[in-house]
Amino acid sequence: MFFSLEDSLDQRHPLYILANRVDWAMFDREFSSLYSQDNGAPAKPIRLMVGLLILKHVRNLSDESVVEQWSENNYYQYFCGELEFVPKYPCASSELVHFRHRIGESGVELILKESIRINGKDGDEGSISADTTVQEKNITYPTDNKLHRKIISQCKGIAKTEGIELRQSYTHTLKRLLPDQRFGSHPKNRKKAAKANRKVKTIAGRLVRELERKLPASHPHRQSLALFSQVLKQQRNSKHKIYSLHEPQVHCISKGKEHKKYEFGNKVSILYTQTTGVIVGALAFGNEYDGHTLDKALEQYERLKGKRPKNLYADRGYKGRSQIEETQILIPKPFSKKLYQYQQQKRRKAHKRRAAIEPIIGHLKTDHRLSRNFYKGDFGDAINVMLAAAAFNFKRVMNKYKQKIAYIILRIQTILLSEKLKAAF
Repeated sequence: MFFSLEDSLDQRHPLYILANRVDWAMFDREFSSLYSQDNGAPAKPIRLMVGLLILKHVRNLSDESVVEQWSENNYYQYFCGELEFVPKYPCASSELVHFRHRIGESGVELILKESIRINGKDGDEGSISADTTVQEKNITYPTDNKLHRKIISQCKGIAKTEGIELRQSYTHTLKRLLPDQRFGSHPKNRKKAAKANRKVKTIAGRLVRELERKLPASHPHRQSLALFSQVLKQQRNSKHKIYSLHEPQVHCISKGKEHKKYEFGNKVSILYTQTTGVIVGALAFGNEYDGHTLDKALEQYERLKGKRPKNLYADRGYKGRSQIEETQILIPKPFSKKLYQYQQQKRRKAHKRRAAIEPIIGHLKTDHRLSRNFYKGDFGDAINVMLAAAAFNFKRVMNKYKQKIAYIILRIQTILLSEKLKAAF
């Protein structure tokens, strides 16, 4: 009759322990001002929405999946503040989208700050490591032909929406050109494929110009048509190229990888404590040089920690910076003769330790949704990396709880076994 999640769940479960360590009252204080107290329907509890965001990236789930699994999982519900089991969805998956836009980048950064605080003294180390990686966007591999065909498809959609009758739909022409464009890299098909590509581009240009003539002056598709025109004008070596129609801010980034020459997304900077292993900074950029990301990354570190780090260890991609305010930037290079042998060994060991950030970035990508960013626009780029870093820190704490519990159980079993042996002899 008096069933409650608090009494029925395993209190040694990492999610149960984490639910009682997070400062949920702080989120209520910071986010309550973003809601109207008089107008509209009552909002969902702030703890519920923040908890769903954390669970989504900790468990590597989509908005739809985390909402569905919440209705099936007692620990998820207790983590989000429920006292009794609720056999239904907590909210529509689209409400997570609205909540992310409501709290903004500063609100997501607050979640990252709480994930650092919950790690205790491990996040207070004076020496940190820095590295950058590419956060790929959720787009197909871009080619000019794909973009031109998408322009044709979207132009037909605009014409249908606005009730405009096109002079020609080119449906059969495009279908006939499709076999010619296949295997265009083969020497025997190169000329035929190039001719077909030019024809598709010509058709796309005709449809764009026809819509510009027939649409009224104040139509709502001005930005789309301007984007189409920019795509049709760009050449192979053009700067600020458009690689995706629905994500025009995507950059083409080359990091020198043998298995993946180009990546399409944006660059992110990760700051990581040198020995304890807590992510203390995560920030998104465009396609800046690695050394130019340090100023903003250290500013974010100061916002999160209230101080500047003493030492920052980086790879040779950050060449050109030796010190920023009181932070010393240490990059691998031949040692000066002024350094003692002990100092050289200490530096060498620290630079070897810096390499530990590489598998951490791998975990962020495979386990916490950094490998492919499904959030839209520059705002999505900014919040995805911070949520992934926060999820990594929360998962780190959960793993520590598991180790402590396993150690306690092992000790109890050892004591019981020793007592049995004593009684036997």
